Amino acid sequence: ALFLALQHDGGRMERGGRRRSEAEEAEKGRMKRTIIKDWKTRLSYFLQNSSNSTKMKSKKAGKHRTYFRPSPEEAQLWSEAFDELLANKYGLAAFRAFLKSEFCEENIEFWLACEDFKKTKSPQKLTSKAKKIYNDFIEKEAPKEINIDFQTKNMIAQNIQEATHTCFSAAQKRVYSLMENNSYPRFLESEFYQELCKKTPITRAAQGT
Repeated sequence: ALFLALQHDGGRMERGGRRRSEAEEAEKGRMKRTIIKDWKTRLSYFLQNSSNSTKMKSKKAGKHRTYFRPSPEEAQLWSEAFDELLANKYGLAAFRAFLKSEFCEENIEFWLACEDFKKTKSPQKLTSKAKKIYNDFIEKEAPKEINIDFQTKNMIAQNIQEATHTCFSAAQKRVYSLMENNSYPRFLESEFYQELCKKTPITRAAQGT
């Protein structure tokens, strides 16, 4: 009787474990779908705001520039080199949104902050920007802490005392390599990028016009 009771309890536990496993998988699936949906929504919102901001600036400058969805041919160029993707405003926004969906957007944000930092001419601004980048991305438990080694962190901590344009060069190269070798290939395989590369079939009605 004891054996049968144990066997019954064991079977119940096994079924319970299987149900929990199935429930966990279902929950993971729901989370992934939510993230992808949120990613697309954020991208559309980001691009719309970028376009509106650009329109306002263009009107002030007397120019009219708008950022449109790229053609499939333009989107396909992004797969030729990581720099091609980063150099394109729409491509950069898409990649940034993709990283956000993978919870590692701090990498592209750090890289962009470094690009802006290198363009800074004022010594005073250079120092204040260096400290902000350090506080945001480098120091232990920073809000957007990037994954770099302890030695590089120490070197940056020393360099920002007398900030120069090369303060973050080593860290920026490390993050660039991380994105190029890991996130970039996954982005190229993503559903959103594949959709951008699809050519819209020409209908008979369109051919007749």
